[in-house]
Amino acid sequence: MRSLVWLLVLVPIALAQEEDCPVCATNQFAKCINEDGACSCTLQLNSDDKQPLNCSTLTRKCWMMKNEMFRLKNGIGTRRKPTEHAMLDNDGIYDPDCEADGNFRPKQCNGTDTCWCVNTAGVRRTDKGDRSKECLELVKTFWFQIQLRHKPMDKEMDEEKLQKAIQETLSAYKVDPNYIDKIEYLKDDRFILVDLKQNKTVQAEIDLATAAYYLEKDVKGNTLFSNTYNRSIQDDGIPFDGGKLAFEEAYVYYIDSKNPEFSMKGLTGGIIAVIVVVCLAIIAGIIIFVLSRRKAAKAHIYQKAEGRELDEVQKQQLTT
Repeated sequence: MRSLVWLLVLVPIALAQEEDCPVCATNQFAKCINEDGACSCTLQLNSDDKQPLNCSTLTRKCWMMKNEMFRLKNGIGTRRKPTEHAMLDNDGIYDPDCEADGNFRPKQCNGTDTCWCVNTAGVRRTDKGDRSKECLELVKTFWFQIQLRHKPMDKEMDEEKLQKAIQETLSAYKVDPNYIDKIEYLKDDRFILVDLKQNKTVQAEIDLATAAYYLEKDVKGNTLFSNTYNRSIQDDGIPFDGGKLAFEEAYVYYIDSKNPEFSMKGLTGGIIAVIVVVCLAIIAGIIIFVLSRRKAAKAHIYQKAEGRELDEVQKQQLTT
C-alpha cells in the first residue's frame, strides 16, 4: 500500500518535470525533462540506451533509424499490426550500429549474422555476407538527388518561383543554399529534381543524409518534427505562388565518392535470367546484322562480277 502511495506521488512530479520543459522542436520522439532546473532531451535508441539531443538541429539519421526500430519492436507509437502474420514495408529501415557522433559504422548486420557495408547515408553498397565480411572504410555519399512529384496544379508552373520555394523549403532542413547544385523541373512527369552536392573529401558542415531523410519522411506523412515546429512541408504542402504546392511522392538517390561493389552473386535467379535473355537477344541481333551485311556485300560483289561478264560479252560481239 505504501508503494502505491509513493507511485501516486512520484508520477505527477515526473509529469510536472516534463511539462516544465519545452518540447524538442526537431524531434517529436524525444523526451525532455527538467533536472535540477535544467532541461535535457534524449532519444531512446534501445531498452538501455538514451542519446542526448541538441534540439536546435536535426537528429542524425542513424539515431533516428535506431529509434524507429525500437518503437516498431516495442509497439510504441500509432502503428499496430492487425494480425500476427501481417507484414509491414519498412522502406529499407534496419537497426543500425552507430558511432558515438551519430555516424553509421561501415559494417552493418541488423542484429543478425548477415552483414554488409554502407555509405555515410547508411545505404547498402555491397553484397551481403557473413560476420567475417570486411568493411574497411565508410565511403562518403557526396551527391543526393531528391525527386519530388507534386500533385496536379490548376495553373501553369512558374519555374523561377518554384526554385525559390524549394530553396526556402530546404532551409527548414538546415540545408545551406551553397549545397544546392541544381533544381530541375520535369513538367510532363510533375517531378522536381533537387541535386545536393558536397565536396568529396572535405567534411560537410551539415549532414545532407539527415536532411534528405527528414524531408522524405515529411512528404510520406511520417514527420519527425514536433507539431510545434513551423516546418515548410506540412500535410497540405508548401507555400507557393499565393497557394500551396503539395507532394505525393518522394525518392532519394545516393551517389558515393566510390562506385558500389555489387556482384552477380547478389542477384536473384529471376533477375539473372532476365539479364541472360537480354544479352542473348543483343548477341542474336548483332549476329543477324553481321550476316545480313555479309549477304548484302556478297550480292553486291555478284552484281559487279555479273556486270563485268556482260561487258566482256558485249566487247566480243562488237569485235566480231
